[in-house]
Amino acid sequence: MTVSPTSHSTPNGLYGAARFKAMTAVCLAVLLAQIDYAIANIALPDIGADLHSSASDTVWVVNAYQLASLSSLLPLAAAGAWIGYARMCMMGITLFILASVGCALAPTLPLLTIARAIQGFGAASMLGVVSALIRFIYPVEELGKGVSVNTLIVGVGMALGPTVAGMILAVAHWPWLFWINLPIGALTFVLAASSLPVTPRQKEMPDPIGAVLCIIAVTALGLGGNSVAHSDGAMLACAMLVVGVATMSGLIRKESSSLQPILPIDLLRGIGFRIAFIVGIIAYIGSNLFMISMPFTLHDHYGWSATATGLLMTPWAFGLIVSASVTRRIADRIPAGILSSIGLVFVMLGFIALRFLPDIPTAFDVAWRIGLAGFGFGVFQVPNNRAMLLSALAGREGGASGMVQVSRQSGQTFGGIGTALILRLVPMNGSLVCLDGAAFCTAVAALLSVSRMVTGRK
Repeated sequence: MTVSPTSHSTPNGLYGAARFKAMTAVCLAVLLAQIDYAIANIALPDIGADLHSSASDTVWVVNAYQLASLSSLLPLAAAGAWIGYARMCMMGITLFILASVGCALAPTLPLLTIARAIQGFGAASMLGVVSALIRFIYPVEELGKGVSVNTLIVGVGMALGPTVAGMILAVAHWPWLFWINLPIGALTFVLAASSLPVTPRQKEMPDPIGAVLCIIAVTALGLGGNSVAHSDGAMLACAMLVVGVATMSGLIRKESSSLQPILPIDLLRGIGFRIAFIVGIIAYIGSNLFMISMPFTLHDHYGWSATATGLLMTPWAFGLIVSASVTRRIADRIPAGILSSIGLVFVMLGFIALRFLPDIPTAFDVAWRIGLAGFGFGVFQVPNNRAMLLSALAGREGGASGMVQVSRQSGQTFGGIGTALILRLVPMNGSLVCLDGAAFCTAVAALLSVSRMVTGRK
C-alpha cells in the first residue's frame, strides 16, 4: 500500500468495481465482528460446562469482548487517523484472527476471557474506522447508501449469529465457533489489502497518555455500572465509578484545547453532531432495554419456550434488513431530523404494541410488533449516523467514526446495565417495566431528534 497523503481534503468517493470491492471488504469486517459477538452468547452453557465454570463467571466471555471493544474504540479510531484507516482495519483483522486462535485453544476460562478481550480490541480496530472508510468510499451525495449497506450487514449479522452458532454446535465442539473466523478473516484481509482506499492521514501521533486515560475511564465506568446493576458490592462499585469519573474529568481537561483529541470534544461542541450523538445513545439504551428483557417477557410472562422465544426475536433483525433497502434510497434526500424521528416513532409504536399484547398472543401477534420496531430502528440509524459523519470537518473523520460506534456500544452497555438493575429491583414484572422504559427512551430520542429541525441542524 502506498503512503497516504497528509492533506485533509476529502476525496469524493470511489466508483464502479472499486467501490464494490472496498465495500465488500468493509462489510466482511463488520460481519466478522458482529457474528462473533452473537455466536458466543449461544455457546456460553457449553463453555461453562467444558471449562468447569459457573454461569456468572462464564458471562465474562461476552463482557470481556464488549468492554475491551468499547474502551478502545476512540483511541484506535484516533490511531487510524494517524496511520491510515485501511491499515488500522487490516491490523484489526489480523489481531482478531490471532485472538480467535487463542480462544479456540484456551484451556481455562481466564485464558479464554483474555483472548476474548484481545478479540474485542481487534473488533474495535475494525469497527472504529468503518464509518470513516465509508465516508471515503462513497461521495457525499450518496453517503446515505453506504451507511444503509452497513446497517444491512449489522442486521444480517444479528440474524445469522444464533443460526450459525446452532449449526456449528450441532456438529462440532464450541472451539469451532472461533476456528471458523480464520478462513473468513483471511478472505477479509486479502480484500481489504487490495481494495480499501488510501485516505488522508494526520501528521501528529495521538496522545498516548490520553489514550490510556480513555481506556481506564471507560473500563472503570463500565465495571462500576455493572457492579451496581448486579449488586456485586457497594464499595467496589463506588470505587470504580469514582475512578471512572475522575479519570474522564482529567481526560476532558487535558484535551480541551487539543486539535486532535482522543475524546472528540471538538466534535461535541457542534450542536448538530452533539444532538445526533445523544439521540444515538438514548435510542440504543431503549433498544437494549427491549432486546435483553423481551425474551424474559415471552418466556416467563407468556410461556413461550426458549426455542420459540429465539425465533420470535428474529423479526427485529429482519426489520433492520428491510429498512436498509428503503433508507438507502431516501437518506440522502430527507433531513435526519425528519427521517430519524419517523423511524424512532415506529420503534416506540412497536414497543407500545408489545406492551399491550393479548393475554394469549399468537406468534404473528408478537412477530409483527417486533418487526415494526426493528424496521423503525433501521430507518432511524442511517440518517442519524450520516448526520454525525457529515458534521465532522475534513481530517476529523476518524473521531466521527469512533463516536458513531461509541454511541451504539455505550447505549447498549447502559441499556444492559439498566435492564439488569430493573430486573433485580422489580423481580415480578421487571421485564414489562423494561419495555416501558424502552418506549420512553425512544420517545425522548424522537423528540430530541426532531429538535434538529428547530435548530436548523437537519
